[in-house]
Amino acid sequence: MIRRDVMLLGLSVALASAMPALPALALDRALTPQEQQLITDISAHNSAIRTMVGRFLQIDTSGGRTEGTFFLERPDKVRFRYNPPSREEIVSVGRGFYVLNRQEETYYAYPQDSIPLRQFLGDRINLFEANLVDVTNSDGYLSVTLIDETMAGTVQVSLIFDVETKDLVQWSLVEPSGAELTFSLYDVEKGVDIPRAFFSIPATYKSVDPAKR
Repeated sequence: MIRRDVMLLGLSVALASAMPALPALALDRALTPQEQQLITDISAHNSAIRTMVGRFLQIDTSGGRTEGTFFLERPDKVRFRYNPPSREEIVSVGRGFYVLNRQEETYYAYPQDSIPLRQFLGDRINLFEANLVDVTNSDGYLSVTLIDETMAGTVQVSLIFDVETKDLVQWSLVEPSGAELTFSLYDVEKGVDIPRAFFSIPATYKSVDPAKR
């Protein structure tokens, strides 16, 4: 079973943008000049990526593994398609976020302003505007840990960036319950033309009440 709500929360924080931030939580130390420059460069690099496609691997607390493909176009468009036997996809078409069931041809919606995934799709990314609580630089990777208040409660996310490429390669999410979710990206291509239909809901799909899913 795919934990849809958790994935939406985790993705949202993973590329935090210039949306208004909560009051910053102080780090327990000052960032070094090198760390400040790395975070600045990472923010600028990821802001410049307008489209990207690739594969993802999602691992939950119990070790369950789920794979799929993703398509992203800034601003406000993303699609995550889970591989079979899953029947689900998560789509943003600029007005909100929708969970689609390919077998039943149904979907249900989350309001855009109630899900931090809106930050994942912004025009400009600025990690300094997130609630940073820890930064570590080791073995060629920069880990940035931040906290965000979501509709489900306080969520902690550790973002892992490749220091050389400045690309986001993984994030780990800790839910309000304490459960963890790790999400890794691979086979990523940037600057790809993505058909407009990838960010739409088929006309044959019917809306359903998420409370009855």
